[in-house]
Amino acid sequence: MGKFVLLDTRLFAPGADLSGASNKIELTSEIEDKDATNYRSGGWKEVLGGLGSAEISAEGQWEAGDPSMVDNSSWTNLGGVGPYTVCPTDSVVGALAYITSGMRADYKVGDAVGEIAPWAGTVKSSWPLVRGQIGHPPGTARTTTGTGTILNLGAIPAGKRLYTALHVLSATGTTPSITVRIESGDATLTTPTTRLTFAAASAAGGQILRGNGAAITDAYYRVGWTITGTTPSFMFAVSLGIR
Repeated sequence: MGKFVLLDTRLFAPGADLSGASNKIELTSEIEDKDATNYRSGGWKEVLGGLGSAEISAEGQWEAGDPSMVDNSSWTNLGGVGPYTVCPTDSVVGALAYITSGMRADYKVGDAVGEIAPWAGTVKSSWPLVRGQIGHPPGTARTTTGTGTILNLGAIPAGKRLYTALHVLSATGTTPSITVRIESGDATLTTPTTRLTFAAASAAGGQILRGNGAAITDAYYRVGWTITGTTPSFMFAVSLGIR
């Protein structure tokens, strides 16, 4: 991806797509520098990496009325920890995505008379900020069991983990249920291995999972889902990456 203008950045907060109500999204990730300078540091300050942290700050136009809107989502998740996915440009399969589990730390609304009602909020990380990809796009409704597009994420060395976030944006039908999983294998995924499985979901909401740090030699991954119920339909987004 070369230089570009921010025009279609996407923000998914547990079970809501806040992209259409956002006009500013910022990501920060940092590692504390701990002073380790001593008499053998050669006259230069010496530092070691300490604790890491990440933060998502966003703002935009206030909306309320159902769980998909920013006010409902913000109040529901304020003080709680959940999955967040940010895409710098669009959220098609394979699009660059940043993923974390974080606490919704604050929420601000209101401005002067005559202004479009604004909102602003911050998420502070509980897990690392992971650079990954979109594995399932938010704009495709699923009504039956299936699998998604195969992505080449690369092998996972020991000590690194597979991270994945699920954002169920809507669920309709009678007793609808969806169980989403992440599979890996060779380039064709003819005989896939299930690596991570989310809990069954029947309503809008979010989940995030990560692997155990064991090495995985498979380089190819995809999203799979099992849907049950009477006339079920789900809109959901899945992001995944390695760190």
